[in-house]
Amino acid sequence: MLTISRDKVYDRLDKNIPPSAICESGETVIFETRDCYDDSVTSEERPLGDREDALVNPATGPLYINGADAGDVLKVEILDISLHSRGVMCASFSWGIFAGRLPEAKAVMYEIEGDKIRFDDMLLLDCCPMIGVIGTAPVGEGIATSVPGVHGGNMDCRKIGAGTVLYLPVAVPGALLSMGDLHALMGDGEVFGCGLEIAGTVTVRVSVLKEIPIPTPFLITRDAVITIRSAATVFEAGKTAARLMEEFVRRVTGLEEVKSEMLMSLVSHMSVCQIVDPLMTARVEFPRNILERYGWRAE
Repeated sequence: MLTISRDKVYDRLDKNIPPSAICESGETVIFETRDCYDDSVTSEERPLGDREDALVNPATGPLYINGADAGDVLKVEILDISLHSRGVMCASFSWGIFAGRLPEAKAVMYEIEGDKIRFDDMLLLDCCPMIGVIGTAPVGEGIATSVPGVHGGNMDCRKIGAGTVLYLPVAVPGALLSMGDLHALMGDGEVFGCGLEIAGTVTVRVSVLKEIPIPTPFLITRDAVITIRSAATVFEAGKTAARLMEEFVRRVTGLEEVKSEMLMSLVSHMSVCQIVDPLMTARVEFPRNILERYGWRAE
């Protein structure tokens, strides 16, 4: 099976970065990832890390998919996420709701015990692995892996996990897919400025779809379809995600606009993915079973 090494990491999604690997549509690929601190924080005694050259949110890749052309959609089936045995959280002076409240930098290492996180002597938390950064290269200038957008990127959507399918836009030949910034667990909003940051491996199947009208980035889970959007404010991100979902629901159900808007208000759910990146990210979820009653089937 094709594997992209954790040595092939970059801090930008950029069409000018040479591919680290090439695959065919429908092929399964393994991405080995570093954590968002570039694996540089290895001790609680050194919360600022061991290396001055550490990348921010390094993403493994890029992967060139043969047959992917501008205007296509890249279907990414997330088959498995495997985590390393220890993760880390670092206090930030500039990110998150609690930024600047601590007098000095602080890092806490957390051990992974099977599918549990040892928070302290009293508490074990369930792991819920997710991909924080996943995206394709934009057509113009490269975009830092810390920034989310229509290309995907640092969306920090906790729903992007094993068993889900993410649809991303193809803006350049080959799509140039990269991913990283795994979290063993993260709540909506990422209010502390980070989740439980951890290295690991992600196994995906990538397929090129032609002429598919999907409002990418678009996520399908077992129970819902999800639009994801990023903007300067949470309001704008949520508003755009809701508008795109309403247009999708109206198109696949054939409902008139006022009826699809009413249905959205009854059964859809809006959530904040993260409030700590250069752009805020929100998502809107709509039940799959309702769409399926109108004859919709996932591509």
